Amino acid sequence: GLAVRVIVDGTWGFASHAELAPEVAAETARRAVAVARTLGALNAERIELAAEPVYADATWVSSYRVDPFTISTADKIALLEEYSGRLLAADGVDHVSAMVHPVKEQVFYADTFGSSITQQRVRMMPMLEAVAVDAAAGSFESMRTLAPPTARGWEALAGDEVWDWTAELAELPTLLAEKTKAPSVVAGPTDLVIDPTNLWLTIHESIGHATEYDRAIGYEAAYAGTSFATPDKLNTMRYGSPVMNVTADRTIEYGLASIGYDDEGVAAQSWDLVR
Repeated sequence: GLAVRVIVDGTWGFASHAELAPEVAAETARRAVAVARTLGALNAERIELAAEPVYADATWVSSYRVDPFTISTADKIALLEEYSGRLLAADGVDHVSAMVHPVKEQVFYADTFGSSITQQRVRMMPMLEAVAVDAAAGSFESMRTLAPPTARGWEALAGDEVWDWTAELAELPTLLAEKTKAPSVVAGPTDLVIDPTNLWLTIHESIGHATEYDRAIGYEAAYAGTSFATPDKLNTMRYGSPVMNVTADRTIEYGLASIGYDDEGVAAQSWDLVR
């Protein structure tokens, strides 16, 4: 699809369309202008864009070795079937589900300042889940692999180059068996030591969503709600331990959010979220 953003007399206008065609792009631009003119009457604060470098004919491609879209569906299924077979061969594993979600994102950006940027990035999200069924109790337990989504290619799933699938698939049935016998958690306050395989999610929910600027200034409330980390608390609110530092980095290799240039045509950066 395509999206057009305009500023008319200091007011933003937005419009988008799923079809890529010159006449559609022109009509979408006209709709964006119409939106800006409509909203202009309600806008009390005129938009002024920051000065940024121009990137003419820039290109950026993420780091990956094997494009997952060059792997046939049959070969994808065969590998998932092999991994599933390893789990099903273990005692106590009654069912296995397997999936891989490859993404190739290709974006062209242009603005009237002169930037024209072409980018491509690839990412992978593989996952297998093993299930143990207790027919007598009418219950079941499940456990899934811990391989994180990553901005890599097919090599993230095929072999142990990126993630040690051999070790994890061998260990998972044992962990699942332990889980089926584990007692229920006792209700009440307790201390938690969070493993890195889950800590990323804690950071994502408690810091990532809360420091999204549109939520922080009250523009966004969908899905993850509003934010307690509002601009008036900057440099005064204690977010966690005094030694905790959290950085947003869109330049690190293989990062899911890493990119050459953002949706404003600005070169990717890193910055402090909590310090």
